[in-house]
Amino acid sequence: MTEKEKMLNGYLYNANDEELSNDRNLCKDMCFFYNNTKPSDTKKQAEIMKKILGKIKGNFSITLPFWCDYGYNIEIGENFYTNHNCVILDCAKVTFGDNVFIAPDCGFYTAGHPIDSETRNTGLEYAYPISVGDNVWFGGGVRVMPGVTIGSNVVIGSGSIVTKDIPSNVVAAGNPCRVIRNITEEDKLKYKK
Repeated sequence: MTEKEKMLNGYLYNANDEELSNDRNLCKDMCFFYNNTKPSDTKKQAEIMKKILGKIKGNFSITLPFWCDYGYNIEIGENFYTNHNCVILDCAKVTFGDNVFIAPDCGFYTAGHPIDSETRNTGLEYAYPISVGDNVWFGGGVRVMPGVTIGSNVVIGSGSIVTKDIPSNVVAAGNPCRVIRNITEEDKLKYKK
């Protein structure tokens, strides 16, 4: 099995492998070009992002700057939006459903390193996928860790560190992130319309 195959299948792998290094450098170069387009040149931005990301379902908006490791492991749904400074370490698959909104300074990290120093110091790491459902809003500064699944119709509060799965139809927040309450019909009446 190649190091890339190990990475994509949840095994410990050597991230300094030549093929993976080349893939990352290519992606980082494309992110650099993307981040250095004029903010008003949305057509050029869309063209570059379509080359970076693995799968785009439809309409999307990704505010500069944006960084990822490989790009080909990221899938976004319809009406995807991320604000400034989004970082996605996509060593494993990162899947976003439809109508996902991401506030500034959020990170989605599939990569991790072994707890024991002997193994960690050999340069090996692991990657576990992240999955996000439909209609999810991430507040500013949220971090999502390897292997997390977040359901649909969820709000993740600002500054949360998401280390465990979050079910659908809830507000969750904190460090570590935990369910605060269910989302109810009453929430629709909360704001002036």
